[in-house]
Amino acid sequence: MENLATAFSANWLGMPVWVWFGFLTIVLVIMAIDLGLFHKDAHEPGIRESMVLAGACIAMGFAFSAVVWWLYYKGYAASLDKAITSAQTPGLRAWTAWELYLTGWVIEQTLAFDNVFVMAMIFTYFGIPAKYQHRVLFYGILGVIVLRAIMIGLGAALVHKFEWILYFFSAFLVFTGVKMFIMAEQKPDLENNPLLKWMRGHMRITKELHGQNFFVVLKDGKTGKAVRWATPLFLALVLIEFADLIFAVDSIPAIFSITQDPFIVYTSNIFAILGLRALYFVLSSMVDRFHYLKYALALVLIYVGGKIFLQQFVGKIPPEVSLAVTVLILAGGILYSLWATQKTKQGA
Repeated sequence: MENLATAFSANWLGMPVWVWFGFLTIVLVIMAIDLGLFHKDAHEPGIRESMVLAGACIAMGFAFSAVVWWLYYKGYAASLDKAITSAQTPGLRAWTAWELYLTGWVIEQTLAFDNVFVMAMIFTYFGIPAKYQHRVLFYGILGVIVLRAIMIGLGAALVHKFEWILYFFSAFLVFTGVKMFIMAEQKPDLENNPLLKWMRGHMRITKELHGQNFFVVLKDGKTGKAVRWATPLFLALVLIEFADLIFAVDSIPAIFSITQDPFIVYTSNIFAILGLRALYFVLSSMVDRFHYLKYALALVLIYVGGKIFLQQFVGKIPPEVSLAVTVLILAGGILYSLWATQKTKQGA
């Protein structure tokens, strides 16, 4: 027991192991309740149900900021972020961590909006009914928890050892933002997706869905033997996981440009994704109404990336400024999209 207590109190990536364990427990409990209580049986979520779940996830993401404040106020964290470690009082340290968490959470939530467009496109391409989409998104979250932990751990190690890499991250974000802005009207060509082509060339895949199963055992038409087949639901899961990987390449450098604290980076990432996955069923039916949101997301990337370079001339930009700029850009993109698409509908 003494060895176990010592292991749990040990510091890992700036935070005691028991804190990391507690956070992952919270996330897994949320997912267990979601799957076991609200989605025990496959069904098409209604708008009201989806909004309640999305609201609950967003509320929990915001409420966790109070936990962040308390952890840093009590001094449990050995933060790797200079903005936090340079704070002269526990209250100021906790306030700075709270601001950085909320800024990172909002930015991650903002950038993850682009995920909705891609997920909706993937589900439409494979003809996945809404009642089976939650199962794909649920298992997709499990992959995200592991994948982002690995990427954030590696990112934190690189930033801690090579501080100059932040400038590389920033330049990459500016480049990605400009590219997204220019190519906002282009849609991914799923039919020629290399990963999808590889799976179709190396796996047995059924033409139709088999309920909410990712794999089924059927007879091989050539040999007559019972063999395992993948279903289109599995292909959708793999492509969504791959899309998450691509988005992580953008979003993780974005939040490292805000804070270099691994705990804040990881927790804000996971809560943002949990909230967006729940919000997906509300937003997916309104994708066409957010036509100009991609331009806003591109501007957020350009701002976050350019902030590191801008600070060399104007000094440190407070987290609340970054939070306000992000919210204003996102709100502007949403409001303009709703206004423009409503005008188009009326004109039609």
